[in-house]
Amino acid sequence: MDVPLAHLDRPFDYLVPAELAAEAVPGTRVKVRFAGQLVDGWLLERTGRSDHSGKLAYLEKLVSPEPVLDPEVARLARAVADRYAGSLADVLRLAVPPRHARVEKEPVPDEPSPVPDDEHDHDPAPGVPPGGTPAGPGVAGTAPAGASQSDPVDRPAPAAASRSGVPAPAGVPGSANGSARSGDGWAAYPAGPGFLRALTDGRAARAVWSALPGEDWPARFAEAAAATVRGGRGVVAVVADARDLDRLDAALTVALGPDRHVALSAALGPARRYRAFLAARRGRVPVVVGTRAAMFAPVARLGLVAVWDDGDDLHAEPRAPYPHAREVLLTRAQLGDAAVLVGGYARTAEAQLLVETGWARELVAARETVRARTPAIAPTGDDPQLARDPAAATARLPSLAWTTARDALRADTPVLVQVPRRGYLPSVSCAECRAPARCPHCAGPLALPSARGAPACRWCGRVAAAYACPECGGRRLRAAVTGARRTAEELGRAFPGVPVRTSGREEVLARVPGGAGLVVATPGAEPVAEGGFGAVLLLDSWALLTRADLRAGEETLRRWLAAAALARPAADGGRVVVVADGALAPVQALLRWDPAWFAARELAERRELGFPPAVRMASVTGSAAAVADLLAEARLPEQAEVLGPVPAADDRERMLVRVPRGRAAALAGALHAAAGVRAARKAVDPVRVQVDPLELF
Repeated sequence: MDVPLAHLDRPFDYLVPAELAAEAVPGTRVKVRFAGQLVDGWLLERTGRSDHSGKLAYLEKLVSPEPVLDPEVARLARAVADRYAGSLADVLRLAVPPRHARVEKEPVPDEPSPVPDDEHDHDPAPGVPPGGTPAGPGVAGTAPAGASQSDPVDRPAPAAASRSGVPAPAGVPGSANGSARSGDGWAAYPAGPGFLRALTDGRAARAVWSALPGEDWPARFAEAAAATVRGGRGVVAVVADARDLDRLDAALTVALGPDRHVALSAALGPARRYRAFLAARRGRVPVVVGTRAAMFAPVARLGLVAVWDDGDDLHAEPRAPYPHAREVLLTRAQLGDAAVLVGGYARTAEAQLLVETGWARELVAARETVRARTPAIAPTGDDPQLARDPAAATARLPSLAWTTARDALRADTPVLVQVPRRGYLPSVSCAECRAPARCPHCAGPLALPSARGAPACRWCGRVAAAYACPECGGRRLRAAVTGARRTAEELGRAFPGVPVRTSGREEVLARVPGGAGLVVATPGAEPVAEGGFGAVLLLDSWALLTRADLRAGEETLRRWLAAAALARPAADGGRVVVVADGALAPVQALLRWDPAWFAARELAERRELGFPPAVRMASVTGSAAAVADLLAEARLPEQAEVLGPVPAADDRERMLVRVPRGRAAALAGALHAAAGVRAARKAVDPVRVQVDPLELF
């Protein structure tokens, strides 16, 4: 039942009226009477008997005869709920979009089967009848025994050569001077062609792919999807945002042809999203791509799950039970014996753990190929640069960055400038004593919207036109953090006559035409330039590296690599300047273009300190009394270590519970059971439980 109470997270038995017997099939939406109220529910299974000893009520209504809950998705949803200490109802709200009655009644167009004609030439996946969907357990909404422990890296694996299913490199040369623009495709990666063959053969190959600079990653994803479809199986691919989805959508249209895939995104609107969902559920298309809304998409005979840039925080669902798209897809591959492709320019510690445990193999290019495609990268904070330009340690745009941009503009190539913050001056301080400027009403940070605008609070929106510093009484303000629009204004003065454009959350540029010009972009909003950028400047590195975040270094490198990958190779004049000290580990990884080295270093440090993904950690947030109450009810595993409390937002506190990875299921089960006890007692203060949250502090 769709009831947000943890103690009701189990199936309930009802009788099916004779008039609904033909249409009330597993997977349909129903309404039932429960505790005197009419509530929504999902029909999981039809059976001839019940273990309930009391009197059973009848189904009140069949909402729709459309079986929207696929058995494989129901099984996955149960496993995800168990992994994240959540309830099945919460996961099903994420997995199945709201019903749109008009779309359901639309006539289904006559289309050819999405499965190739030579389907009979391929062996079906284990447990999957030819042309059918995976055979689930007896109760469609209940995971099989041990499903809650389906973490791929917690299970033993055979020898490394066969753990992932990706054949070892066998004489596939990497291009000596190739690039994505030269059309080398997967041949630039020694194990790439073997990975495609494994997909075509229907094998459960698992790969962590480190994309080369300038790589046309949507085309590579589309080729992997086409290989899987040729093998008679389906694909689910997830990207972080709408811009990446548009690129992948276009690439799949080229690779598969029209009407062979659908794109799922919460931004589509109710009707379009539900129409795309039904196309996948009815088996009309073999490939579904989308943002995290697509991670539960129903696909017949699933053969490949893929995720691009898994380190992007947009992959983390902000609604309970807060699953991460990467973890959902890995669990799905584990349950359905599907292939896996985790790709990106950077590599997360979680992806590195997959490689180090042998659960997946690396898809990387030879070092000579990497060097041939990488732009020339230079830091501004090392000793040689400081000797030539002593002001480089404090200047926002050191001379090296300025001359690099000037040379690229003279060569009639565009220049990309990445800055971490959007807006004009997102943070200001007193010009006299340098104290941060705070709102007199809510103590939120003040920001300047423009050169002549009055300071306004970023939290409550109130304008502080008559601001006076409470420390010294000063009324003049200075910039503490410079945003993208102010940076564009400064560059416009530094390079008169050169067009300057901004690309951020307010306006995302999809593509930049060739020719000279400056583009100022925030991370994630960098456009693609025709032929590549002649220069990429990475400014305000301190704002990324000094964040109080466990993933600060990893996130910084991810953003830098994404921007640097848009530059031309060094042989074509491409240059990247990072305004940072060259001795820092993220800068070293950028200079060598070696995300695997940094990911291995990051994972080793987290093992030593006891942080995810080396361990499993749950965050319990709420009022002090509510958190203490839940932890007192929880029967935590013996190895559990309780850390905290630490302050959280809105006068709440947070406790962290850490266990070895092998005890992750026991921890999630204990926290879910404790939440159920509090729900049954009708506890007033809510408690938020998150397993492996992105933010711990």
